[in-house]
Amino acid sequence: MTMLKMLGDSAKAIPRRAFISQSGLLLSGAAVALLTGQDALAAKSADGVESDLRILNTALGAELEAIAAYQVGAESGLLQKPVLDLALTFQGHHKEHADLLGSTIMKLGGKPVTARSKYSFPLETLKTQVDVLRFAAGLEKGAVSAYLGAIPVFGNRDLAKAAGSILGDEAMHWAILRNAVGDVPVPGAFVS
Repeated sequence: MTMLKMLGDSAKAIPRRAFISQSGLLLSGAAVALLTGQDALAAKSADGVESDLRILNTALGAELEAIAAYQVGAESGLLQKPVLDLALTFQGHHKEHADLLGSTIMKLGGKPVTARSKYSFPLETLKTQVDVLRFAAGLEKGAVSAYLGAIPVFGNRDLAKAAGSILGDEAMHWAILRNAVGDVPVPGAFVS
């Protein structure tokens, strides 16, 4: 299902597969049009588009790393069934983020980064399910901070709004993982 399928003259509910997490956030019609390649960027300067492409590719690289990290956790044999299912769900969210970021980069005329052949994960410290969950929580916290830092520097404000919806999903992952290991799910009133 495409993002535009649910759009009329104004934005309506957009399926999660199309970019939005289960949070129910909506993108503006312009943001949806841009992310689906329906909006020309003629008004944007080449420098602004190049900067946005660098930000999008950095985000894509982080999403690809998260996919690989969740795969390591899933294959570790340390995750019990309900936790494994949750990890695979979160990995699926990261795959959806990566798919959309990659297609957006291409629609903006850029070349998406690809997954590394190998990532440096602290495998020697992953001895228990709690270790794996704390590792994943740390990655999610990093993703929240990265998106938080990227949003204000996007030249295209519609891309910033779209990144904000991914940030919301990453924050939910982080909170759920913190809760799963017995930590306070939301450690403070502000994220930095």
